[in-house]
Amino acid sequence: MALFGTDGIRGLANGQTLTAEIAVDVAVAAAHILVESSSNKGKRPRAIVGQDSRASGEFLEAAVAAGLASAGIDVYRVGVLPTPAIAYLVGESGADLGVMISASHNPMPDNGIKLFSRGGGKLDDSIEAAIEKRMGEPWTRPTGRNVGRITFDETASARYLKHLAASVTTPLKGMKIVVDCANGASSFVAPIAYEKAGATVVAIHRSPDGWNINENCGSTHLEDLQAAVIKEGADFGIAHDGDADRCLAIDGAGKVVDGDAIMTILAIGFKNRGGLTSNTIVGTVMSNLGFMHAMKDAGISVISTAVGDRYVLEKMIEGDFSLGGEQSGHLIMRECANTGDGILTALQLAQEVARSGKSLAELASQMQRFPQVLINVSDVKKDMLDESAAIAKAVATAESTLGENGRVLLRASGTEPLVRVMVEASSDNLAQDIATSLAAVVKAELGN
Repeated sequence: MALFGTDGIRGLANGQTLTAEIAVDVAVAAAHILVESSSNKGKRPRAIVGQDSRASGEFLEAAVAAGLASAGIDVYRVGVLPTPAIAYLVGESGADLGVMISASHNPMPDNGIKLFSRGGGKLDDSIEAAIEKRMGEPWTRPTGRNVGRITFDETASARYLKHLAASVTTPLKGMKIVVDCANGASSFVAPIAYEKAGATVVAIHRSPDGWNINENCGSTHLEDLQAAVIKEGADFGIAHDGDADRCLAIDGAGKVVDGDAIMTILAIGFKNRGGLTSNTIVGTVMSNLGFMHAMKDAGISVISTAVGDRYVLEKMIEGDFSLGGEQSGHLIMRECANTGDGILTALQLAQEVARSGKSLAELASQMQRFPQVLINVSDVKKDMLDESAAIAKAVATAESTLGENGRVLLRASGTEPLVRVMVEASSDNLAQDIATSLAAVVKAELGN
C-alpha cells in the first residue's frame, strides 16, 4: 500500500503507518529528493517545520527535524501554526522544503506529515512516489560542520499575521465574529488576524491541551459555534479545522454556510471587481448542483476536478485561474496564497459582507443548495466499479429520472475498500430513494 495519500501521509500516530522511525525516514528521503534538485547548490539547504496542537506532533516533529538535520539541512521550527502558514513561510523565506505535522480534521489519535516543495506548493504525485522509493536506501551521512542545525524561529507567527493583514483592503469595523479554533493550529493566530482586520472577536475552543483538537468542535462539529453566534448576537461565525486550511461559516441565524456557498459569494464578488480570471472558478466533482446553477446564473464557468485541493490547485495553475475550492471549505485564492488557507478565506468572506452591506445570509442565498445524500458502500471490489453493466444501467436510469434537477456520482475511495454513492435531487426523499437503490445495486454487484 502506498504511504502517501491525497494529502500527504496520514494514520494513527505511533501505529504502523506513522511512527518516529517512519518520520525520520520520510524526512531523509524528502531531503535527498528535494535538495538534489535545488538551484541553491552553494548554500546549506533549509527547511521550515511546523505542527498542529496534537500531543503526538511533539515526537513526530522532533523525528522529522532530526531526520532533516542528519541529512545536512538547517531546520527552522515554528511551533504550532496552521498548515497554510508553513506553505507561506517556505515561499517567503526561500526555504528548500517545508513539513507540517498534522492530520487536519481527523480525530486526535491520528496525525500526518504534509510536505511542501520550494515556493510552498504541495508535492506532485511523482515526487511523493520518488520520496517513498528512496526511503530506507543506504546514503552517505554528513559529519562535522556538514550536519544541519535546528533552531526555533520566533518571528514566524508575526510574519504570517502580517501576510494575512496584507489581504485586508476593506476593514471589518463594526462587525462581530465568533471563531471556533477547534483547539487546533488556528488558536494562536486566527482571533488576532480578525481583530487586526477591525472586527470584534469572540473565540471559542482556543485552549489546546494536546488531546482536545477537533473534539466536538471546529468545522466537523458546528453545534457550539451555531449556539455561540446566536447567544452573542454576532454577524456570523467562522469554523476552522485542526490545521486551519479550511473554513466553514455560520450566518447570524445559525444556519451553515458551506464551502460551495462561500465559493459562490467570493466568485460573484471577484467577478464584480474584475478579479475572477476568465470568469472561471475551479471546483470538484463533489461541488453541489446548486453551486453549478448559481455559477451559470452569474455567468461564471466551472471546471471540475477530482476531490482534493491539490487537484484544484493543479487545474488553477494550468489555466491561470484565480479562485477554486471544495465543498469542505478548502478554498484557494492564488492572488493571496498557493494553498488553501481557512483564515484568508474567512477574511475575504468577511470583506464581501462589509463591501456589500448585506448579511451573510443574504449573500449565501445566491446559491440554492440541492439536497444531497451520500452512502458509503463498504467491503466491495471497488476496482471493478467501471466494469459492471448492471451498475452503469442503474446509473443511467437514475440520471434519466433526475434530468437537470439532480445528478449521480459513484466514486471509489482512494484509501478504503468502499464505493461512495452520491445523489443530489430536488427533494431529500427523492435523493434518499435513488441513493439507496444505487447502493443496493453496487453491493449486489461488487460485494465480497
